[in-house]
Amino acid sequence: MIKLPSHERYPYSAITDRPDFSWPGGKRLAVYVGLNLEHFAFGEGLGAELAPGGPQPDILNYAWRDYGNRVGAWRMRDMFDALDMPVSVLANSVMYDLAPDLMAAFRARGDEVVGHGRTNSERQSVLAPDAEEALIAEATAVLTEAEGAAPRGWLSPWIAESPVTPDLLAKAGYTYTLNWCMDDQPIWMRTDHGSLLSIPYPQEANDIPSIVARKDGAAAFADILIDTFDEMLEQSAQQPLVMGIALHPYLVGQPYRLRHLRRALTHISAHRDEIWITQAGAIYDAFTALHPAP
Repeated sequence: MIKLPSHERYPYSAITDRPDFSWPGGKRLAVYVGLNLEHFAFGEGLGAELAPGGPQPDILNYAWRDYGNRVGAWRMRDMFDALDMPVSVLANSVMYDLAPDLMAAFRARGDEVVGHGRTNSERQSVLAPDAEEALIAEATAVLTEAEGAAPRGWLSPWIAESPVTPDLLAKAGYTYTLNWCMDDQPIWMRTDHGSLLSIPYPQEANDIPSIVARKDGAAAFADILIDTFDEMLEQSAQQPLVMGIALHPYLVGQPYRLRHLRRALTHISAHRDEIWITQAGAIYDAFTALHPAP
């Protein structure tokens, strides 16, 4: 019988066959926002494109992405304040040099900071293990010094993993990863340095695949969030679930998209008595209290 290559990180498990539990307050659906604060190298490296890029330096797409940090993220902060909505900030470490006041503004809100590499101009998946370990260590040190505590979670730039990324994250002291989108519940993963919790981070309720890849309009993306929420709220009567919302300020911080995003998040916030609006780190704490690491 053919045996396909496997990652060997977790076994198959049907969501219908797992032990039941509830989130804090007896809630069945946990909702968190992952806000990506990213910076890109000028004239080189990776980056999403509004329009097909020309020869470097690609001014159009670089400046379009830079709008997110200069304007979009600040408008989104005001929206989160108005909705009384916490977020998990997924931060490139270079953001502390580029826009320390922006990082401070989200720190003042009490928002969690999650490691998100050094910059989205690079992928850690193409690095040798020693170089990848150094990247993780460098980004972690910057976040730790700035925030006064080490980040507990990690999202790789471009969701790029090498075969040893989970091992290196656990070795560096990380307790959860947002890289894997295979489930609607947290899942324990095996590493060479102990267990690492995979917390659901979406690739559907995510503005990059929706707006950049599928070319969904602003209203369509907002409807994706609303429909995902409404369906998962119904499904959560059967199993406790996690709904993540992945956002990038250079996309949904644009005025016409922000208006539709506000519509979607207002709809979700209106159900706050029925759901747990939280952060990824709090999901880790609640889950591990009930399901300790194997």
